[in-house]
Amino acid sequence: MDILIWIGAAISLAGVAGLGWCIIHVLKLRRMTLDDGEMRKRMQKAVVINFAALAVSTLGLMLVVLGIFLA
Repeated sequence: MDILIWIGAAISLAGVAGLGWCIIHVLKLRRMTLDDGEMRKRMQKAVVINFAALAVSTLGLMLVVLGIFLA
């Protein structure tokens, strides 16, 4: 079950990388001078990606825990 742990860790790291991308993207957006509608549209995209990255990270951690239980 070691392979399950490593696969879960890789998936979890991919989710954390997505969260990092969201943080950097939103910090760049805050520095821009955009009108309210454009800012809202771009932030909504970041929120969707943020939730997806959080879900991927959670699934990866679930695989790690499952691999530990089965080992």
